[in-house]
Amino acid sequence: VQLVESGGGLVQAGGSLRLSCAASGGTFSLYAMGWFRQAPGKAREFVAAIDRGGGTVYAGSMKGRFTISRDNAKNTVSLEMNSLKPEDTAVYYCAAGLTLSAIRTATTGYWGQGTQVTVSS
Repeated sequence: VQLVESGGGLVQAGGSLRLSCAASGGTFSLYAMGWFRQAPGKAREFVAAIDRGGGTVYAGSMKGRFTISRDNAKNTVSLEMNSLKPEDTAVYYCAAGLTLSAIRTATTGYWGQGTQVTVSS
C-alpha cells in the first residue's frame, strides 16, 4: 500500500486545516487507517485512527479538536484539525494497517512521507 499525504501548511493559532491521505496499491476498505505526528526533537506520537467499519479512536489531547474520517470510494482518509495550537506543529504521517492495533502501536509497515503542519502563535 502506498500512501501520500497532502493538505499541510502554515496556519495561525485557532485556525483549521484538513489533511488528506490517498492510498493506492491495496484494497483500501480492508485497512485500518491512522494519523501520527512528529514534532522536532520528539518521538512520533499517535493522533487518531479509524477502523474498517468507521470506528474511531483519538489520542486524548486531540479528542474534540481533531476528526478522522475515511472515504472508501475515493481511497482516502482525512484528518480535520480545528482550534489548532502552536504545539500541534509537527510533520503528520498517514499509516495503514490490517488491524487497529497495528495502527495504535505503530507496528504497521505502511507509512506515508508526511506533510508539515506549522501553527503560528
